[in-house]
Amino acid sequence: MADLRSEEEQLEVVKRWWKENGTSLIAGVVLAAAGVFGWNAWQNYQEGQAEAASVRYQQLVNLTAGNALTEDQLASARELVSEITDEHGKTLYAELATLLDARLAVQQGNLDDAKSALERVANDSSRRYVRSLAWLRLARIEIANGNPDAALNLLDQPIISALAAQQANVRGDAYASLGQTEQARDAWQTALELAQTHNQPLYGVQFKLDDLGAEETIQ
Repeated sequence: MADLRSEEEQLEVVKRWWKENGTSLIAGVVLAAAGVFGWNAWQNYQEGQAEAASVRYQQLVNLTAGNALTEDQLASARELVSEITDEHGKTLYAELATLLDARLAVQQGNLDDAKSALERVANDSSRRYVRSLAWLRLARIEIANGNPDAALNLLDQPIISALAAQQANVRGDAYASLGQTEQARDAWQTALELAQTHNQPLYGVQFKLDDLGAEETIQ
């Protein structure tokens, strides 16, 4: 603009530039505004979905709080699980609902359905803690199915350190199922030590050690 010889020429250049670029500039402004509006709408939608999933999951937890469910309660629980997983995809609530569904299947003695549900979570979840829970519960199912070697393989997965005590506990169960008493004792003692280190309650392990006649255990 500094090279232009007059204000008229400057004005002419501005008019010509606006004629050539004004439409696209307006469109850009409109699109930018639409983008902001769209992002805010998407954020609001996501928040609404998360709130809805939270409400449904809390309903599921409340419904399944008891150990013995009636047929109607079980049917309602399964319906809620389906609703959460269908409508809320790969959210944390969907994964937790699937874990709970696996627990219900175990309570009903249906280990195959429980295993399928846990495998879905272990394979699909992007959350390390949730995957670790699924691996631990799958290992317990393998032990219940008489496959302790498969359980030990599952326990070699990268289970997070926060669940190390539970991991050692289940490893002890697997060794006990194999008749490997010393390995079971070592694993259970490790479980107790880790539980104390992390200030985590771990019930039943001391009784299992007592059954082995362990002389030196964590008090």
